[in-house]
Amino acid sequence: MTNQDISDINKPGLKVIYLAGGCFWGMEKLMQSILGVVRTMPGYANGTVAENPTYPAVCTGVTGFKETVRVEYDPERISLDALLFDFFRAIDPSVRNRQGHDVGSQYQTGIYYTDEASKQAVARIAGIEAERAKNFAVEIKPLENFYDAEEYHQKYLDKNPGGYCHIPTEEIDRLSKMIIDPGKYPRPAKESITKQLTDTQYHITREAGTETPFKNEFWDHFARGIYVDIVTGEPLFSSRDKYRCSCGWPGFSAPIDENVLVYIEDRSHGMNRTEVRSRAGNSHLGHVFYHDPESPTATRYCINSGALRFIPVTEIEKEGYGYLTPYVD
Repeated sequence: MTNQDISDINKPGLKVIYLAGGCFWGMEKLMQSILGVVRTMPGYANGTVAENPTYPAVCTGVTGFKETVRVEYDPERISLDALLFDFFRAIDPSVRNRQGHDVGSQYQTGIYYTDEASKQAVARIAGIEAERAKNFAVEIKPLENFYDAEEYHQKYLDKNPGGYCHIPTEEIDRLSKMIIDPGKYPRPAKESITKQLTDTQYHITREAGTETPFKNEFWDHFARGIYVDIVTGEPLFSSRDKYRCSCGWPGFSAPIDENVLVYIEDRSHGMNRTEVRSRAGNSHLGHVFYHDPESPTATRYCINSGALRFIPVTEIEKEGYGYLTPYVD
């Protein structure tokens, strides 16, 4: 095995990030499935005890190494934001030294960066994810060392179809079919958000407020176009999936891209509901309900108008959303 040269880690035109997300078989499978990732390599990162670590040595838990995947990607095709949000969807960020059924310090989650730009992006995305986690336990550090894992670990799930993977296959499939890259829609600084939003919009998106039914902008609005997060501009819903529902808030049967939404258990007000938040902005949007007889899909995304900005189909191209026109028509 070889120790990667950290001083010359990025190849021309490519970038690299190191992701420890539990068993590296599954994390590699996820990352290699994402369009724009050009190479993956499982290995052992940021150890404090041994050099040239072996898998049996790392599994003792005394070397300090974490099972990590080196992810080489083309930033012209996929953003670091997108890779990091996918990483967080595939892990439980609230536990230490464990993921799924795997327990031990080698399974500690972590993100290890090699340059200043990546450091800033990691800090920004980790800050958003920490807002959603009851206990944020992901290690965020610069890369100190990295050793390639043994050959039999490389592309393990390609060599062993049906082998152990702690990330569900359907989740890998969903994350790999990303339509909207969140790197295009970074969340503004808090000060800018405060200036940008009305008091009602701020209360809804930042304080999980709820507007009055039947007295909000979009509950009975059916013009053609897309609805975006009012904070970041990240596209969320299309008029194609908006339907007339009797609840008094905008109702959608599906998002444009399932990956733009984050689901959080909500036990407030004596109810057991599923809150819906935006991925890039962590804006409170509303709630999702299932078995709704009015919805074409039996699923109702009940969304606050104050969390949305509508872009009519005639303005989509001018505002930079032209690539989503097929999802309106």
